[in-house]
Amino acid sequence: MLDFVIFAVTFVIILVGAVLYLYPSSRRASGIPGLNPADEKDGNLQDIVNKGSLHEFLVSLHQEFGPVASFWFGGRPVVSLGSVDQLRQHINPNRTTDSSETMLKSLLGYQSGMGGGATETMMRKKVYESAIGNSLTNNFPLMLKMVEELVAKWRSFPETQHTPLCAHLLGLAMKTVTQLALGRRFKDDTEVIRFRKNHDAIWSEIGKGYLDGSLEKSSSRKGHYETALSEMESTLLSVARERKTQDNQTVFVDTLLQSNLTERQVMEDSMVFTLAGCVITANLCIWAVHFLSTSEEVQEKLYQELEEVLGSDPVSLDKIPQLRYCQQVLNETVRTAKLTPVAARLQEVEGKVDQHVIPKETLVIYALGVVLQDANTWSIPYRFDPDRFEEESARKSFSLLGFSGNQACPELRFAYTVATVLLSTLVRQLKVHQVKGQVMEVKSELVSTPKDDTWVTVTKRS
Repeated sequence: MLDFVIFAVTFVIILVGAVLYLYPSSRRASGIPGLNPADEKDGNLQDIVNKGSLHEFLVSLHQEFGPVASFWFGGRPVVSLGSVDQLRQHINPNRTTDSSETMLKSLLGYQSGMGGGATETMMRKKVYESAIGNSLTNNFPLMLKMVEELVAKWRSFPETQHTPLCAHLLGLAMKTVTQLALGRRFKDDTEVIRFRKNHDAIWSEIGKGYLDGSLEKSSSRKGHYETALSEMESTLLSVARERKTQDNQTVFVDTLLQSNLTERQVMEDSMVFTLAGCVITANLCIWAVHFLSTSEEVQEKLYQELEEVLGSDPVSLDKIPQLRYCQQVLNETVRTAKLTPVAARLQEVEGKVDQHVIPKETLVIYALGVVLQDANTWSIPYRFDPDRFEEESARKSFSLLGFSGNQACPELRFAYTVATVLLSTLVRQLKVHQVKGQVMEVKSELVSTPKDDTWVTVTKRS
Protein backbone atom coordinates (compact mmCIF):
# COMPACT_ATOMS: atom_id res chain seq x y z
CA MET A 1 0.00 0.00 0.00
CA LEU A 2 1.34 3.40 -0.90
CA ASP A 3 2.25 5.59 2.05
CA PHE A 4 0.95 8.80 0.57
CA VAL A 5 -2.42 10.47 0.44
CA ILE A 6 -3.75 11.53 -2.95
CA PHE A 7 -6.25 14.35 -2.68
CA ALA A 8 -9.27 14.20 -4.95
CA VAL A 9 -8.65 17.62 -6.31
CA THR A 10 -5.04 17.73 -7.59
CA PHE A 11 -3.34 20.88 -8.78
CA VAL A 12 -0.84 19.35 -11.18
CA ILE A 13 -0.04 22.55 -12.99
CA ILE A 14 0.67 24.31 -9.72
CA LEU A 15 2.99 21.50 -8.78
CA VAL A 16 4.79 21.79 -12.11
CA GLY A 17 5.20 25.53 -11.63
CA ALA A 18 6.56 25.10 -8.15
CA VAL A 19 9.01 22.42 -9.29
CA LEU A 20 10.30 24.67 -12.05
CA TYR A 21 10.73 27.49 -9.57
CA LEU A 22 12.23 25.52 -6.69
CA TYR A 23 14.38 23.09 -8.68
CA PRO A 24 15.57 24.84 -11.84
CA SER A 25 18.29 22.31 -12.66
CA SER A 26 17.32 19.50 -15.06
CA ARG A 27 17.80 15.85 -14.32
CA ARG A 28 16.96 13.17 -16.84
CA ALA A 29 14.72 10.24 -15.85
CA SER A 30 17.08 7.89 -17.70
CA GLY A 31 15.86 4.65 -19.20
CA ILE A 32 12.14 5.45 -18.97
CA PRO A 33 10.34 5.19 -22.34
CA GLY A 34 8.53 8.28 -23.53
CA LEU A 35 8.49 11.37 -25.69
CA ASN A 36 11.44 13.52 -26.58
CA PRO A 37 10.85 17.24 -26.06
CA ALA A 38 9.07 18.76 -29.06
CA ASP A 39 10.47 22.17 -28.17
CA GLU A 40 13.66 23.03 -26.33
CA LYS A 41 11.95 25.65 -24.18
CA ASP A 42 8.44 24.25 -23.70
CA GLY A 43 9.16 20.52 -23.88
CA ASN A 44 5.89 18.71 -24.73
CA LEU A 45 3.60 21.53 -23.63
CA GLN A 46 2.22 22.06 -27.14
CA ASP A 47 1.51 18.31 -27.39
CA ILE A 48 -0.60 18.59 -24.22
CA VAL A 49 -2.45 21.64 -25.55
CA ASN A 50 -3.08 19.86 -28.89
CA LYS A 51 -4.69 16.90 -27.10
CA GLY A 52 -7.10 19.24 -25.32
CA SER A 53 -6.20 18.34 -21.76
CA LEU A 54 -3.47 16.77 -19.68
CA HIS A 55 -5.68 13.70 -19.16
CA GLU A 56 -6.15 13.11 -22.90
CA PHE A 57 -2.43 13.58 -23.42
CA LEU A 58 -1.68 10.97 -20.74
CA VAL A 59 -4.13 8.49 -22.30
CA SER A 60 -2.22 8.76 -25.59
CA LEU A 61 1.17 8.65 -23.84
CA HIS A 62 0.43 5.41 -21.98
CA GLN A 63 -1.17 3.79 -25.01
CA GLU A 64 2.10 4.33 -26.86
CA PHE A 65 4.70 3.72 -24.15
CA GLY A 66 3.05 1.51 -21.51
CA PRO A 67 2.34 1.94 -17.78
CA VAL A 68 5.53 3.89 -16.99
CA ALA A 69 6.18 6.73 -19.43
CA SER A 70 7.99 10.06 -19.55
CA PHE A 71 7.60 13.43 -21.21
CA TRP A 72 8.99 16.94 -20.81
CA PHE A 73 7.48 19.98 -19.20
CA GLY A 74 9.74 22.85 -20.15
CA GLY A 75 13.27 21.64 -19.61
CA ARG A 76 12.38 19.07 -17.00
CA PRO A 77 11.53 15.39 -17.41
CA VAL A 78 8.22 14.16 -15.96
CA VAL A 79 7.35 10.53 -15.20
CA SER A 80 3.75 9.31 -15.42
CA LEU A 81 2.41 6.13 -13.84
CA GLY A 82 -0.63 4.61 -15.56
CA SER A 83 -1.51 1.36 -13.79
CA VAL A 84 -2.39 0.13 -10.31
CA ASP A 85 0.66 -2.14 -10.12
CA GLN A 86 3.07 0.69 -10.83
CA LEU A 87 1.32 3.07 -8.44
CA ARG A 88 1.56 0.45 -5.71
CA GLN A 89 5.33 0.43 -6.09
CA HIS A 90 5.75 4.18 -5.86
CA ILE A 91 6.50 4.89 -2.22
CA ASN A 92 7.07 8.45 -1.09
CA PRO A 93 8.58 8.86 2.40
CA ASN A 94 6.97 12.24 3.06
CA ARG A 95 3.91 11.38 5.16
CA THR A 96 3.12 14.84 6.48
CA THR A 97 2.24 16.95 3.44
CA ASP A 98 -0.04 16.68 0.47
CA SER A 99 1.13 17.89 -2.92
CA SER A 100 -2.15 19.40 -4.09
CA GLU A 101 -2.79 21.40 -0.92
CA THR A 102 0.84 22.48 -0.68
CA MET A 103 1.03 23.65 -4.28
CA LEU A 104 -2.39 25.32 -4.29
CA LYS A 105 -1.30 27.34 -1.27
CA SER A 106 2.03 28.03 -2.94
CA LEU A 107 0.27 29.44 -6.01
CA LEU A 108 -1.98 31.59 -3.86
CA GLY A 109 1.05 32.84 -1.92
CA TYR A 110 0.14 30.95 1.25
CA GLN A 111 2.20 28.95 3.72
CA SER A 112 1.49 25.21 3.53
CA GLY A 113 2.22 24.58 7.20
CA MET A 114 2.46 26.54 10.42
CA GLY A 115 6.06 27.53 9.80
CA GLY A 116 7.58 25.06 12.25
CA GLY A 117 8.17 21.90 10.27
CA ALA A 118 6.52 18.53 9.78
CA THR A 119 4.88 18.27 13.22
CA GLU A 120 3.13 21.60 12.91
CA THR A 121 2.08 20.80 9.35
CA MET A 122 0.49 17.56 10.48
CA MET A 123 -1.26 19.35 13.35
CA ARG A 124 -2.68 21.89 10.93
CA LYS A 125 -3.89 19.13 8.66
CA LYS A 126 -5.65 17.43 11.58
CA VAL A 127 -7.34 20.71 12.53
CA TYR A 128 -8.51 21.10 8.92
CA GLU A 129 -9.97 17.59 8.77
CA SER A 130 -11.59 18.01 12.18
CA ALA A 131 -13.17 21.28 11.05
CA ILE A 132 -14.81 19.54 8.08
CA GLY A 133 -16.04 16.67 10.26
CA ASN A 134 -17.46 19.03 12.89
CA SER A 135 -19.27 21.11 10.29
CA LEU A 136 -21.04 18.00 8.98
CA THR A 137 -21.98 16.74 12.43
CA ASN A 138 -23.23 20.09 13.70
CA ASN A 139 -25.09 21.10 10.55
CA PHE A 140 -26.46 17.86 9.17
CA PRO A 141 -30.12 18.96 9.64
CA LEU A 142 -29.37 22.16 7.70
CA MET A 143 -27.82 20.19 4.84
CA LEU A 144 -30.81 17.82 4.79
CA LYS A 145 -33.18 20.80 4.68
CA MET A 146 -31.41 22.30 1.66
CA VAL A 147 -31.54 18.97 -0.17
CA GLU A 148 -35.22 18.47 0.67
CA GLU A 149 -36.02 21.94 -0.67
CA LEU A 150 -34.32 21.11 -3.97
CA VAL A 151 -36.10 17.75 -4.32
CA ALA A 152 -39.44 19.41 -3.48
CA LYS A 153 -38.78 21.89 -6.28
CA TRP A 154 -38.11 19.03 -8.69
CA ARG A 155 -41.33 17.30 -7.55
CA SER A 156 -43.28 20.39 -8.61
CA PHE A 157 -42.00 20.22 -12.19
CA PRO A 158 -44.16 18.75 -14.99
CA GLU A 159 -42.96 15.32 -16.11
CA THR A 160 -41.91 16.73 -19.47
CA GLN A 161 -39.78 19.53 -18.05
CA HIS A 162 -36.05 19.25 -18.65
CA THR A 163 -34.10 19.88 -15.44
CA PRO A 164 -30.52 21.24 -15.80
CA LEU A 165 -28.36 19.22 -13.41
CA CYS A 166 -25.28 21.43 -13.50
CA ALA A 167 -27.17 24.62 -12.72
CA HIS A 168 -29.21 23.10 -9.89
CA LEU A 169 -26.53 20.97 -8.27
CA LEU A 170 -23.78 23.56 -8.45
CA GLY A 171 -26.20 25.87 -6.67
CA LEU A 172 -26.83 23.22 -4.02
CA ALA A 173 -23.09 22.69 -3.55
CA MET A 174 -22.41 26.42 -3.24
CA LYS A 175 -25.13 26.88 -0.63
CA THR A 176 -24.10 23.79 1.33
CA VAL A 177 -20.38 24.52 1.40
CA THR A 178 -20.69 28.22 2.17
CA GLN A 179 -23.22 27.78 4.97
CA LEU A 180 -21.45 24.81 6.57
CA ALA A 181 -18.03 26.43 6.17
CA LEU A 182 -18.75 30.08 6.86
CA GLY A 183 -22.08 30.30 8.66
CA ARG A 184 -25.43 32.02 8.42
CA ARG A 185 -24.12 35.05 6.53
CA PHE A 186 -24.46 32.88 3.43
CA LYS A 187 -28.16 32.28 3.90
CA ASP A 188 -28.35 35.51 1.94
CA ASP A 189 -28.49 34.63 -1.76
CA THR A 190 -26.67 37.87 -2.60
CA GLU A 191 -23.64 36.69 -0.63
CA VAL A 192 -23.73 33.29 -2.35
CA ILE A 193 -23.93 34.90 -5.81
CA ARG A 194 -20.96 37.15 -5.03
CA PHE A 195 -19.03 34.17 -3.67
CA ARG A 196 -19.80 32.12 -6.78
CA LYS A 197 -18.62 34.89 -9.13
CA ASN A 198 -15.22 35.08 -7.45
CA HIS A 199 -14.98 31.31 -6.95
CA ASP A 200 -15.56 30.68 -10.67
CA ALA A 201 -12.99 33.29 -11.71
CA ILE A 202 -10.30 31.79 -9.46
CA TRP A 203 -11.03 28.15 -10.27
CA SER A 204 -11.21 28.61 -14.04
CA GLU A 205 -7.76 30.17 -14.16
CA ILE A 206 -6.23 27.56 -11.87
CA GLY A 207 -7.61 24.87 -14.16
CA LYS A 208 -6.72 26.50 -17.46
CA GLY A 209 -4.57 29.61 -17.42
CA TYR A 210 -1.61 28.06 -15.65
CA LEU A 211 -1.45 25.10 -18.04
CA ASP A 212 -0.99 26.96 -21.31
CA GLY A 213 0.59 30.12 -19.88
CA SER A 214 -2.27 32.19 -21.26
CA LEU A 215 -2.97 33.92 -17.95
CA GLU A 216 0.45 35.58 -17.89
CA LYS A 217 -0.01 36.68 -21.50
CA SER A 218 -3.32 38.45 -20.82
CA SER A 219 -3.18 41.42 -18.47
CA SER A 220 -6.97 41.70 -18.41
CA ARG A 221 -7.47 38.06 -17.41
CA LYS A 222 -4.73 38.26 -14.82
CA GLY A 223 -6.25 41.42 -13.40
CA HIS A 224 -9.68 39.77 -13.22
CA TYR A 225 -8.17 36.75 -11.44
CA GLU A 226 -6.24 38.86 -8.92
CA THR A 227 -9.29 41.01 -8.19
CA ALA A 228 -11.43 37.93 -7.58
CA LEU A 229 -8.78 36.42 -5.32
CA SER A 230 -8.46 39.64 -3.33
CA GLU A 231 -12.22 39.96 -2.90
CA MET A 232 -12.50 36.32 -1.80
CA GLU A 233 -9.72 36.75 0.74
CA SER A 234 -11.36 39.90 2.12
CA THR A 235 -14.68 38.06 2.46
CA LEU A 236 -13.09 35.12 4.28
CA LEU A 237 -11.17 37.42 6.66
CA SER A 238 -14.36 39.34 7.35
CA VAL A 239 -16.25 36.12 8.10
CA ALA A 240 -13.50 34.94 10.49
CA ARG A 241 -13.65 38.20 12.43
CA GLU A 242 -17.44 38.04 12.64
CA ARG A 243 -17.44 34.43 13.83
CA LYS A 244 -15.08 35.20 16.71
CA THR A 245 -17.95 36.99 18.44
CA GLN A 246 -20.58 34.32 17.74
CA ASP A 247 -21.86 32.17 20.61
CA ASN A 248 -22.99 29.38 18.29
CA GLN A 249 -19.68 27.81 17.20
CA THR A 250 -20.80 25.15 14.72
CA VAL A 251 -19.26 25.72 11.28
CA PHE A 252 -15.92 24.91 9.64
CA VAL A 253 -14.29 28.26 10.31
CA ASP A 254 -15.22 28.08 14.02
CA THR A 255 -13.06 25.00 14.56
CA LEU A 256 -10.14 26.75 12.87
CA LEU A 257 -10.63 29.79 15.10
CA GLN A 258 -10.57 27.61 18.22
CA SER A 259 -7.13 26.25 17.27
CA ASN A 260 -3.75 27.95 17.39
CA LEU A 261 -3.97 29.12 13.79
CA THR A 262 -3.43 32.77 13.01
CA GLU A 263 -6.16 34.81 11.35
CA ARG A 264 -4.26 34.56 8.08
CA GLN A 265 -3.98 30.78 8.30
CA VAL A 266 -7.71 30.52 9.04
CA MET A 267 -8.39 32.47 5.86
CA GLU A 268 -6.03 30.28 3.83
CA ASP A 269 -7.60 27.01 4.96
CA SER A 270 -11.09 28.44 4.40
CA MET A 271 -10.05 29.34 0.86
CA VAL A 272 -8.79 25.83 0.13
CA PHE A 273 -11.92 24.15 1.47
CA THR A 274 -14.42 26.45 -0.23
CA LEU A 275 -12.60 26.34 -3.56
CA ALA A 276 -12.15 22.57 -3.69
CA GLY A 277 -15.24 21.60 -1.70
CA CYS A 278 -17.70 23.33 -4.00
CA VAL A 279 -16.30 21.87 -7.22
CA ILE A 280 -15.92 18.29 -5.95
CA THR A 281 -19.33 18.24 -4.27
CA ALA A 282 -21.14 19.71 -7.25
CA ASN A 283 -19.60 17.38 -9.80
CA LEU A 284 -19.96 14.23 -7.71
CA CYS A 285 -23.69 15.02 -7.39
CA ILE A 286 -24.05 15.93 -11.08
CA TRP A 287 -22.40 12.74 -12.33
CA ALA A 288 -24.22 10.53 -9.81
CA VAL A 289 -27.67 11.75 -10.85
CA HIS A 290 -26.69 11.61 -14.52
CA PHE A 291 -25.54 7.98 -14.30
CA LEU A 292 -28.65 7.03 -12.31
CA SER A 293 -30.77 8.49 -15.12
CA THR A 294 -29.14 6.03 -17.52
CA SER A 295 -30.01 2.92 -15.48
CA GLU A 296 -33.46 2.15 -14.14
CA GLU A 297 -32.06 -1.09 -12.69
CA VAL A 298 -29.51 0.76 -10.52
CA GLN A 299 -32.15 3.24 -9.39
CA GLU A 300 -34.47 0.44 -8.28
CA LYS A 301 -31.72 -1.43 -6.44
CA LEU A 302 -30.75 1.76 -4.64
CA TYR A 303 -34.42 2.46 -3.84
CA GLN A 304 -34.79 -0.97 -2.25
CA GLU A 305 -31.74 -0.43 -0.03
CA LEU A 306 -32.97 2.99 1.05
CA GLU A 307 -36.39 1.57 1.96
CA GLU A 308 -34.83 -1.30 3.93
CA VAL A 309 -32.35 0.83 5.87
CA LEU A 310 -34.27 4.09 6.31
CA GLY A 311 -37.93 3.15 5.94
CA SER A 312 -39.90 6.39 6.00
CA ASP A 313 -37.29 8.24 8.08
CA PRO A 314 -34.94 10.82 6.60
CA VAL A 315 -31.31 9.83 6.24
CA SER A 316 -29.06 10.49 9.24
CA LEU A 317 -25.31 10.48 9.77
CA ASP A 318 -25.40 7.25 11.77
CA LYS A 319 -27.36 5.48 9.00
CA ILE A 320 -25.04 6.47 6.13
CA PRO A 321 -22.48 3.69 6.79
CA GLN A 322 -25.29 1.14 6.39
CA LEU A 323 -26.04 2.34 2.86
CA ARG A 324 -23.48 0.08 1.21
CA TYR A 325 -25.01 0.05 -2.25
CA CYS A 326 -25.27 3.83 -2.21
CA GLN A 327 -21.54 3.90 -1.45
CA GLN A 328 -20.97 1.58 -4.42
CA VAL A 329 -22.99 3.91 -6.65
CA LEU A 330 -20.84 6.88 -5.61
CA ASN A 331 -17.61 4.91 -6.00
CA GLU A 332 -18.64 3.88 -9.49
CA THR A 333 -19.61 7.47 -10.26
CA VAL A 334 -16.11 8.66 -9.32
CA ARG A 335 -14.54 5.85 -11.37
CA THR A 336 -16.69 6.15 -14.50
CA ALA A 337 -16.59 9.95 -14.58
CA LYS A 338 -12.84 9.98 -13.77
CA LEU A 339 -13.77 12.67 -11.26
CA THR A 340 -10.16 13.68 -10.60
CA PRO A 341 -8.17 12.43 -13.59
CA VAL A 342 -4.67 13.43 -12.50
CA ALA A 343 -2.64 13.63 -9.30
CA ALA A 344 1.05 14.26 -8.71
CA ARG A 345 4.01 14.03 -6.35
CA LEU A 346 7.50 15.42 -6.26
CA GLN A 347 10.01 12.57 -5.92
CA GLU A 348 11.78 13.59 -2.71
CA VAL A 349 14.31 10.75 -2.72
CA GLU A 350 15.49 8.52 -5.54
CA GLY A 351 12.94 5.77 -6.18
CA LYS A 352 12.28 2.81 -8.44
CA VAL A 353 9.24 1.50 -10.30
CA ASP A 354 9.72 -1.82 -12.08
CA GLN A 355 13.23 -1.60 -13.48
CA HIS A 356 13.04 2.18 -13.88
CA VAL A 357 14.96 4.51 -11.57
CA ILE A 358 13.18 7.80 -10.78
CA PRO A 359 15.73 10.45 -9.76
CA LYS A 360 15.23 12.77 -6.82
CA GLU A 361 13.27 15.95 -7.61
CA THR A 362 11.46 14.37 -10.57
CA LEU A 363 7.80 15.28 -10.96
CA VAL A 364 5.79 12.03 -10.87
CA ILE A 365 2.26 12.16 -12.23
CA TYR A 366 -0.42 9.64 -11.30
CA ALA A 367 -2.55 9.21 -14.42
CA LEU A 368 -5.67 8.36 -12.40
CA GLY A 369 -8.00 8.83 -15.36
CA VAL A 370 -6.00 6.22 -17.26
CA VAL A 371 -5.96 3.82 -14.30
CA LEU A 372 -9.69 4.20 -13.65
CA GLN A 373 -10.43 3.02 -17.21
CA ASP A 374 -7.76 0.29 -17.34
CA ALA A 375 -9.28 -2.99 -18.55
CA ASN A 376 -6.62 -4.92 -16.63
CA THR A 377 -8.05 -3.58 -13.37
CA TRP A 378 -11.75 -3.04 -14.19
CA SER A 379 -13.87 -5.41 -16.26
CA ILE A 380 -15.77 -3.55 -19.03
CA PRO A 381 -14.28 -0.30 -17.71
CA TYR A 382 -16.53 2.10 -19.66
CA ARG A 383 -19.71 0.57 -18.25
CA PHE A 384 -21.43 2.11 -15.21
CA ASP A 385 -21.72 -0.89 -12.88
CA PRO A 386 -21.86 -0.29 -9.10
CA ASP A 387 -21.92 -4.06 -8.52
CA ARG A 388 -18.20 -4.23 -9.37
CA PHE A 389 -17.48 -2.79 -5.90
CA GLU A 390 -18.88 -5.91 -4.27
CA GLU A 391 -15.48 -7.42 -5.07
CA GLU A 392 -12.72 -6.81 -2.54
CA SER A 393 -10.11 -6.39 -5.28
CA ALA A 394 -12.04 -3.45 -6.74
CA ARG A 395 -12.38 -1.81 -3.33
CA LYS A 396 -8.66 -2.24 -2.65
CA SER A 397 -7.69 -0.72 -6.00
CA PHE A 398 -10.05 2.19 -5.42
CA SER A 399 -8.62 2.83 -1.97
CA LEU A 400 -5.07 2.63 -3.31
CA LEU A 401 -5.89 5.44 -5.73
CA GLY A 402 -6.91 7.65 -2.81
CA PHE A 403 -10.68 7.68 -3.36
CA SER A 404 -11.87 5.82 -0.27
CA GLY A 405 -10.85 4.84 3.24
CA ASN A 406 -8.26 6.77 5.21
CA GLN A 407 -6.52 7.90 2.03
CA ALA A 408 -9.54 9.83 0.74
CA CYS A 409 -9.20 13.59 0.99
CA PRO A 410 -11.52 15.38 3.44
CA GLU A 411 -13.18 17.37 0.64
CA LEU A 412 -14.18 14.13 -1.08
CA ARG A 413 -15.54 12.68 2.19
CA PHE A 414 -17.60 15.86 2.57
CA ALA A 415 -18.87 15.48 -1.00
CA TYR A 416 -19.81 11.82 -0.40
CA THR A 417 -21.95 12.88 2.56
CA VAL A 418 -23.80 15.55 0.59
CA ALA A 419 -24.28 13.19 -2.37
CA THR A 420 -25.61 10.43 -0.09
CA VAL A 421 -28.16 12.82 1.40
CA LEU A 422 -29.16 13.92 -2.10
CA LEU A 423 -29.59 10.40 -3.50
CA SER A 424 -31.39 9.06 -0.41
CA THR A 425 -33.90 11.91 -0.61
CA LEU A 426 -34.28 12.02 -4.39
CA VAL A 427 -34.54 8.33 -5.22
CA ARG A 428 -37.23 7.61 -2.60
CA GLN A 429 -39.48 10.31 -4.06
CA LEU A 430 -38.69 10.50 -7.76
CA LYS A 431 -37.50 8.49 -10.72
CA VAL A 432 -34.88 10.20 -12.85
CA HIS A 433 -34.89 9.81 -16.64
CA GLN A 434 -32.30 10.62 -19.25
CA VAL A 435 -33.30 13.10 -21.97
CA LYS A 436 -33.20 11.21 -25.27
CA GLY A 437 -30.72 12.32 -27.88
CA GLN A 438 -28.48 14.04 -25.37
CA VAL A 439 -24.75 13.51 -25.87
CA MET A 440 -22.54 13.98 -22.82
CA GLU A 441 -19.09 15.43 -23.49
CA VAL A 442 -16.51 15.63 -20.72
CA LYS A 443 -14.12 18.45 -19.90
CA SER A 444 -11.17 16.92 -18.05
CA GLU A 445 -9.24 19.56 -16.13
CA LEU A 446 -8.53 19.37 -12.41
CA VAL A 447 -11.99 17.87 -11.95
CA SER A 448 -13.97 16.22 -14.76
CA THR A 449 -17.10 18.20 -15.57
CA PRO A 450 -19.70 18.09 -18.34
CA LYS A 451 -18.78 20.49 -21.16
CA ASP A 452 -22.38 21.65 -21.25
CA ASP A 453 -25.26 21.30 -18.85
CA THR A 454 -26.82 17.85 -18.72
CA TRP A 455 -30.59 17.46 -18.52
CA VAL A 456 -32.98 14.99 -16.93
CA THR A 457 -36.71 14.62 -16.43
CA VAL A 458 -38.33 13.32 -13.24
CA THR A 459 -41.52 11.44 -12.41
CA LYS A 460 -43.07 10.88 -9.00
CA ARG A 461 -42.90 7.43 -7.42
CA SER A 462 -46.32 5.91 -6.86
